[in-house]
Amino acid sequence: MYLIDSSRNGKPIYDARVNQSLDNYFVNDLKLPGHGFLFYVNQPSVIIGRNQNVWAEVDIDYLHEHNIQLVRRTSGGGAVYHDLGNFIFENILTDNVDDFGDYAHFAEPVLAALRKLNLDVKMKPNSSDLVLNGKKWSGMTMFKSGSGMAAGGTIMVDLNIENAGKVLTEDQLEKQKSLGVRSKRSEIVNLKDYLPTGMTKADFREYLLKEIFAVKSLDEIETYHMTEADWQTVDQRLAETYGTDAWNYGHNPGYAEYADTELPVGTLGLNWTIEDGKLVHLKFNPFFKVAGDLRSIEANLIGKKPSHWNVSRAVKKADVTNIDSHQLVQFLMDHLTK
Repeated sequence: MYLIDSSRNGKPIYDARVNQSLDNYFVNDLKLPGHGFLFYVNQPSVIIGRNQNVWAEVDIDYLHEHNIQLVRRTSGGGAVYHDLGNFIFENILTDNVDDFGDYAHFAEPVLAALRKLNLDVKMKPNSSDLVLNGKKWSGMTMFKSGSGMAAGGTIMVDLNIENAGKVLTEDQLEKQKSLGVRSKRSEIVNLKDYLPTGMTKADFREYLLKEIFAVKSLDEIETYHMTEADWQTVDQRLAETYGTDAWNYGHNPGYAEYADTELPVGTLGLNWTIEDGKLVHLKFNPFFKVAGDLRSIEANLIGKKPSHWNVSRAVKKADVTNIDSHQLVQFLMDHLTK
Protein backbone atom coordinates (compact mmCIF):
# COMPACT_ATOMS: atom_id res chain seq x y z
CA MET A 1 0.00 0.00 0.00
CA TYR A 2 1.22 3.51 -0.77
CA LEU A 3 0.18 6.97 0.43
CA ILE A 4 -1.04 9.52 -2.11
CA ASP A 5 0.35 12.99 -1.43
CA SER A 6 -2.34 15.33 -2.74
CA SER A 7 -0.57 18.57 -1.83
CA ARG A 8 0.01 21.05 -4.63
CA ASN A 9 3.17 23.13 -4.84
CA GLY A 10 3.98 21.92 -1.35
CA LYS A 11 0.71 23.11 0.16
CA PRO A 12 -2.25 20.99 1.33
CA ILE A 13 -5.54 21.31 -0.55
CA TYR A 14 -8.63 22.13 1.49
CA ASP A 15 -11.01 22.82 -1.40
CA ALA A 16 -13.64 20.09 -0.99
CA ARG A 17 -14.59 20.03 -4.66
CA VAL A 18 -10.98 19.30 -5.56
CA ASN A 19 -10.44 16.69 -2.86
CA GLN A 20 -13.69 14.85 -3.55
CA SER A 21 -12.77 14.53 -7.23
CA LEU A 22 -9.39 12.88 -6.61
CA ASP A 23 -10.71 9.36 -6.09
CA ASN A 24 -12.40 9.55 -9.48
CA TYR A 25 -9.16 10.69 -11.09
CA PHE A 26 -7.08 7.90 -9.59
CA VAL A 27 -9.64 5.20 -10.37
CA ASN A 28 -10.64 6.28 -13.88
CA ASP A 29 -7.70 8.29 -15.26
CA LEU A 30 -4.30 7.57 -13.71
CA LYS A 31 -4.97 3.94 -12.67
CA LEU A 32 -1.78 3.38 -10.67
CA PRO A 33 -1.29 -0.30 -9.82
CA GLY A 34 -1.68 -1.53 -6.27
CA HIS A 35 -3.44 -0.06 -3.26
CA GLY A 36 -3.39 3.72 -2.81
CA PHE A 37 -4.47 5.60 0.31
CA LEU A 38 -5.70 9.20 0.39
CA PHE A 39 -5.86 11.12 3.67
CA TYR A 40 -7.02 14.73 3.61
CA VAL A 41 -9.04 17.51 5.24
CA ASN A 42 -11.77 19.69 3.71
CA GLN A 43 -12.76 23.25 4.44
CA PRO A 44 -16.37 23.61 5.72
CA SER A 45 -18.50 21.76 3.20
CA VAL A 46 -21.53 19.57 2.72
CA ILE A 47 -20.95 16.40 0.73
CA ILE A 48 -24.07 14.84 -0.78
CA GLY A 49 -24.57 11.56 -2.58
CA ARG A 50 -24.71 11.36 -6.35
CA ASN A 51 -28.43 10.56 -6.31
CA GLN A 52 -29.59 12.99 -3.65
CA ASN A 53 -31.86 16.02 -3.91
CA VAL A 54 -29.90 18.88 -2.35
CA TRP A 55 -33.06 20.91 -1.82
CA ALA A 56 -34.42 18.23 0.53
CA GLU A 57 -31.17 17.63 2.43
CA VAL A 58 -29.59 21.00 3.02
CA ASP A 59 -30.52 24.44 4.36
CA ILE A 60 -29.19 26.26 1.30
CA ASP A 61 -29.60 29.72 2.82
CA TYR A 62 -27.48 28.73 5.84
CA LEU A 63 -24.92 27.11 3.53
CA HIS A 64 -24.46 30.25 1.44
CA GLU A 65 -24.53 32.64 4.41
CA HIS A 66 -21.71 30.71 6.12
CA ASN A 67 -19.58 30.12 2.99
CA ILE A 68 -19.98 26.36 3.17
CA GLN A 69 -19.17 24.51 -0.05
CA LEU A 70 -21.58 22.05 -1.61
CA VAL A 71 -20.02 19.00 -3.24
CA ARG A 72 -21.81 16.15 -5.00
CA ARG A 73 -20.00 12.81 -4.83
CA THR A 74 -19.58 10.50 -7.77
CA SER A 75 -20.67 7.74 -5.37
CA GLY A 76 -23.87 7.22 -3.38
CA GLY A 77 -24.44 7.69 0.32
CA GLY A 78 -26.07 10.37 2.41
CA ALA A 79 -25.36 14.03 3.13
CA VAL A 80 -22.54 14.77 5.58
CA TYR A 81 -20.80 17.88 6.88
CA HIS A 82 -17.01 18.27 6.72
CA ASP A 83 -14.67 20.88 8.16
CA LEU A 84 -11.07 21.21 9.34
CA GLY A 85 -11.84 19.06 12.38
CA ASN A 86 -12.69 16.07 10.21
CA PHE A 87 -10.27 13.71 8.44
CA ILE A 88 -11.23 11.80 5.29
CA PHE A 89 -9.60 8.53 4.29
CA GLU A 90 -9.98 6.73 0.97
CA ASN A 91 -8.65 3.45 -0.33
CA ILE A 92 -7.94 3.49 -4.06
CA LEU A 93 -7.71 0.23 -6.02
CA THR A 94 -7.54 0.21 -9.81
CA ASP A 95 -7.20 -3.51 -10.55
CA ASN A 96 -9.07 -5.29 -7.77
CA VAL A 97 -12.75 -5.00 -6.81
CA ASP A 98 -12.96 -8.24 -4.81
CA ASP A 99 -13.86 -6.36 -1.62
CA PHE A 100 -16.39 -3.99 -3.15
CA GLY A 101 -19.37 -3.67 -0.80
CA ASP A 102 -17.41 -4.89 2.22
CA TYR A 103 -17.26 -1.76 4.38
CA ALA A 104 -15.87 -3.68 7.35
CA HIS A 105 -12.80 -4.68 5.33
CA PHE A 106 -11.83 -1.07 4.67
CA ALA A 107 -12.85 0.16 8.13
CA GLU A 108 -10.82 -2.38 10.08
CA PRO A 109 -7.37 -0.69 9.86
CA VAL A 110 -8.84 2.52 11.26
CA LEU A 111 -10.85 0.68 13.91
CA ALA A 112 -7.81 -1.34 14.97
CA ALA A 113 -5.72 1.82 15.38
CA LEU A 114 -8.38 3.45 17.55
CA ARG A 115 -8.84 0.35 19.69
CA LYS A 116 -5.13 0.56 20.55
CA LEU A 117 -5.99 3.93 22.10
CA ASN A 118 -8.66 2.17 24.20
CA LEU A 119 -11.60 3.55 22.20
CA ASP A 120 -14.54 1.15 22.06
CA VAL A 121 -15.22 1.71 18.36
CA LYS A 122 -17.13 -0.61 16.07
CA MET A 123 -19.13 -0.83 12.89
CA LYS A 124 -22.85 -0.32 13.37
CA PRO A 125 -24.71 -3.54 12.42
CA ASN A 126 -26.26 -3.50 8.93
CA SER A 127 -24.75 -0.09 8.27
CA SER A 128 -21.72 1.68 6.82
CA ASP A 129 -21.43 3.88 9.93
CA LEU A 130 -18.68 3.58 12.53
CA VAL A 131 -19.80 4.31 16.08
CA LEU A 132 -18.54 5.00 19.60
CA ASN A 133 -21.01 4.48 22.44
CA GLY A 134 -23.72 4.17 19.82
CA LYS A 135 -22.93 7.57 18.24
CA LYS A 136 -21.59 8.01 14.72
CA TRP A 137 -18.06 9.32 14.19
CA SER A 138 -17.64 8.06 10.64
CA GLY A 139 -19.83 7.47 7.63
CA MET A 140 -18.39 5.37 4.83
CA THR A 141 -19.07 5.21 1.10
CA MET A 142 -17.59 3.53 -1.96
CA PHE A 143 -17.92 3.33 -5.73
CA LYS A 144 -16.78 0.96 -8.44
CA SER A 145 -15.76 1.72 -12.01
CA GLY A 146 -14.66 -1.10 -14.26
CA SER A 147 -11.85 -2.96 -12.51
CA GLY A 148 -11.25 -0.11 -10.05
CA MET A 149 -12.89 1.17 -6.89
CA ALA A 150 -12.61 3.68 -4.06
CA ALA A 151 -13.76 3.12 -0.48
CA GLY A 152 -13.41 5.35 2.54
CA GLY A 153 -15.05 7.53 5.13
CA THR A 154 -14.82 10.34 7.63
CA ILE A 155 -13.08 10.53 10.99
CA MET A 156 -14.74 13.19 13.16
CA VAL A 157 -12.15 14.49 15.60
CA ASP A 158 -13.22 18.06 16.34
CA LEU A 159 -16.10 18.69 13.93
CA ASN A 160 -18.32 21.75 14.44
CA ILE A 161 -21.41 19.75 15.40
CA GLU A 162 -23.58 22.88 15.68
CA ASN A 163 -22.77 23.85 12.09
CA ALA A 164 -23.44 20.31 10.95
CA GLY A 165 -26.87 20.27 12.58
CA LYS A 166 -27.92 23.63 11.16
CA VAL A 167 -26.80 23.13 7.57
CA LEU A 168 -28.09 19.55 7.34
CA THR A 169 -31.66 20.61 8.00
CA GLU A 170 -34.32 18.93 5.90
CA ASP A 171 -36.76 20.97 3.87
CA GLN A 172 -40.11 19.37 4.65
CA LEU A 173 -41.79 20.55 1.42
CA GLU A 174 -39.01 19.01 -0.67
CA LYS A 175 -38.94 15.91 1.51
CA GLN A 176 -42.59 15.28 0.69
CA LYS A 177 -41.75 15.10 -3.03
CA SER A 178 -39.69 11.93 -2.37
CA LEU A 179 -37.11 12.85 -5.01
CA GLY A 180 -33.75 11.11 -4.75
CA VAL A 181 -32.10 9.05 -2.02
CA ARG A 182 -32.81 10.22 1.53
CA SER A 183 -30.14 10.59 4.21
CA LYS A 184 -30.39 8.64 7.44
CA ARG A 185 -29.79 11.10 10.26
CA SER A 186 -27.66 9.85 13.16
CA GLU A 187 -26.42 11.37 16.40
CA ILE A 188 -22.75 12.18 15.93
CA VAL A 189 -19.77 12.39 18.27
CA ASN A 190 -16.24 13.79 18.09
CA LEU A 191 -13.31 11.58 19.04
CA LYS A 192 -11.28 14.39 20.65
CA ASP A 193 -12.73 13.81 24.12
CA TYR A 194 -11.74 10.14 24.01
CA LEU A 195 -8.17 10.50 22.74
CA PRO A 196 -5.13 10.42 25.04
CA THR A 197 -4.60 13.67 26.94
CA GLY A 198 -2.57 16.15 24.94
CA MET A 199 -2.95 14.37 21.59
CA THR A 200 -3.43 17.08 18.95
CA LYS A 201 -5.02 16.64 15.53
CA ALA A 202 -1.53 16.61 14.02
CA ASP A 203 -0.45 13.94 16.52
CA PHE A 204 -3.57 11.92 15.76
CA ARG A 205 -2.98 12.10 12.01
CA GLU A 206 0.60 10.90 12.42
CA TYR A 207 -0.47 8.11 14.76
CA LEU A 208 -3.16 6.84 12.39
CA LEU A 209 -0.89 6.80 9.36
CA LYS A 210 1.84 4.96 11.25
CA GLU A 211 -0.65 2.34 12.43
CA ILE A 212 -2.36 1.91 9.06
CA PHE A 213 0.96 1.53 7.23
CA ALA A 214 2.62 -0.40 10.10
CA VAL A 215 5.69 1.86 10.25
CA LYS A 216 7.56 3.66 13.01
CA SER A 217 8.17 6.82 11.00
CA LEU A 218 6.17 8.62 8.29
CA ASP A 219 9.36 8.70 6.20
CA GLU A 220 9.07 4.92 5.79
CA ILE A 221 5.74 5.16 3.95
CA GLU A 222 5.95 4.68 0.19
CA THR A 223 4.37 7.82 -1.25
CA TYR A 224 3.09 8.88 -4.65
CA HIS A 225 3.41 12.64 -5.09
CA MET A 226 0.90 14.12 -7.50
CA THR A 227 2.55 15.78 -10.51
CA GLU A 228 1.62 18.88 -12.45
CA ALA A 229 0.36 16.57 -15.22
CA ASP A 230 -1.96 14.95 -12.67
CA TRP A 231 -3.26 18.34 -11.60
CA GLN A 232 -3.87 19.42 -15.19
CA THR A 233 -6.22 16.47 -15.68
CA VAL A 234 -7.90 17.07 -12.30
CA ASP A 235 -8.39 20.75 -13.22
CA GLN A 236 -9.94 19.69 -16.52
CA ARG A 237 -12.38 17.31 -14.81
CA LEU A 238 -13.34 20.04 -12.34
CA ALA A 239 -13.94 22.54 -15.13
CA GLU A 240 -15.98 20.01 -17.11
CA THR A 241 -18.07 18.57 -14.29
CA TYR A 242 -17.10 18.20 -10.65
CA GLY A 243 -16.30 21.83 -9.93
CA THR A 244 -19.39 23.23 -11.61
CA ASP A 245 -22.62 24.39 -9.98
CA ALA A 246 -24.48 22.50 -12.69
CA TRP A 247 -23.11 19.24 -11.23
CA ASN A 248 -23.17 20.07 -7.54
CA TYR A 249 -26.46 21.99 -7.37
CA GLY A 250 -28.14 21.03 -10.62
CA HIS A 251 -27.79 17.25 -10.72
CA ASN A 252 -30.88 16.64 -8.57
CA PRO A 253 -33.22 13.68 -9.09
CA GLY A 254 -36.54 14.94 -10.40
CA TYR A 255 -35.05 18.20 -11.68
CA ALA A 256 -34.18 17.91 -15.36
CA GLU A 257 -32.54 21.27 -16.03
CA TYR A 258 -30.22 23.77 -14.36
CA ALA A 259 -29.12 27.29 -15.29
CA ASP A 260 -27.69 30.31 -13.52
CA THR A 261 -27.01 33.96 -14.17
CA GLU A 262 -24.84 36.71 -12.70
CA LEU A 263 -26.85 39.56 -11.23
CA PRO A 264 -25.50 42.74 -9.57
CA VAL A 265 -26.26 41.16 -6.17
CA GLY A 266 -24.70 37.78 -6.97
CA THR A 267 -25.30 34.45 -8.69
CA LEU A 268 -28.85 33.17 -9.08
CA GLY A 269 -29.33 29.50 -9.96
CA LEU A 270 -32.46 27.73 -11.14
CA ASN A 271 -33.46 24.05 -11.18
CA TRP A 272 -36.62 22.96 -13.00
CA THR A 273 -38.57 20.27 -14.81
CA ILE A 274 -41.26 20.79 -17.45
CA GLU A 275 -43.67 18.03 -18.46
CA ASP A 276 -46.42 18.43 -21.05
CA GLY A 277 -45.59 22.11 -21.26
CA LYS A 278 -46.12 22.75 -17.54
CA LEU A 279 -43.70 23.24 -14.67
CA VAL A 280 -43.74 20.29 -12.29
CA HIS A 281 -40.64 21.24 -10.27
CA LEU A 282 -38.97 24.61 -9.77
CA LYS A 283 -36.31 25.74 -7.27
CA PHE A 284 -34.28 28.94 -7.04
CA ASN A 285 -30.69 28.85 -5.76
CA PRO A 286 -29.64 32.38 -4.75
CA PHE A 287 -26.02 32.73 -3.61
CA PHE A 288 -27.02 35.92 -1.79
CA LYS A 289 -29.58 37.20 0.69
CA VAL A 290 -32.87 37.79 -1.10
CA ALA A 291 -35.11 40.71 -0.14
CA GLY A 292 -38.43 39.13 -0.97
CA ASP A 293 -39.95 35.69 -1.42
CA LEU A 294 -38.63 33.59 -4.28
CA ARG A 295 -40.54 30.61 -2.91
CA SER A 296 -43.80 32.32 -3.76
CA ILE A 297 -42.66 32.45 -7.41
CA GLU A 298 -42.01 28.72 -7.28
CA ALA A 299 -45.41 28.04 -5.73
CA ASN A 300 -47.25 30.28 -8.20
CA LEU A 301 -45.64 28.71 -11.27
CA ILE A 302 -45.85 25.01 -10.39
CA GLY A 303 -48.51 23.31 -12.50
CA LYS A 304 -48.65 26.18 -15.00
CA LYS A 305 -47.18 26.91 -18.40
CA PRO A 306 -44.21 29.27 -18.16
CA SER A 307 -45.86 31.95 -20.29
CA HIS A 308 -44.71 35.55 -20.07
CA TRP A 309 -48.00 36.44 -18.37
CA ASN A 310 -47.69 33.72 -15.72
CA VAL A 311 -44.03 34.44 -15.03
CA SER A 312 -44.47 38.23 -14.83
CA ARG A 313 -47.47 37.85 -12.50
CA ALA A 314 -45.57 35.46 -10.19
CA VAL A 315 -42.53 37.77 -10.05
CA LYS A 316 -44.68 40.82 -9.30
CA LYS A 317 -46.46 39.02 -6.42
CA ALA A 318 -43.11 38.03 -4.85
CA ASP A 319 -42.10 41.68 -4.38
CA VAL A 320 -38.35 40.96 -4.56
CA THR A 321 -36.65 44.31 -4.07
CA ASN A 322 -32.96 43.57 -4.60
CA ILE A 323 -33.37 41.84 -7.98
CA ASP A 324 -34.55 43.84 -10.97
CA SER A 325 -37.95 42.35 -11.86
CA HIS A 326 -37.36 42.72 -15.61
CA GLN A 327 -34.03 40.88 -15.32
CA LEU A 328 -35.66 38.14 -13.28
CA VAL A 329 -38.53 37.70 -15.73
CA GLN A 330 -36.09 37.63 -18.65
CA PHE A 331 -33.88 35.02 -16.94
CA LEU A 332 -36.89 32.77 -16.34
CA MET A 333 -38.27 33.20 -19.84
CA ASP A 334 -34.88 32.59 -21.48
CA HIS A 335 -34.61 29.16 -19.86
CA LEU A 336 -38.11 27.93 -19.05
CA THR A 337 -39.30 28.43 -22.63
CA LYS A 338 -36.24 27.28 -24.55
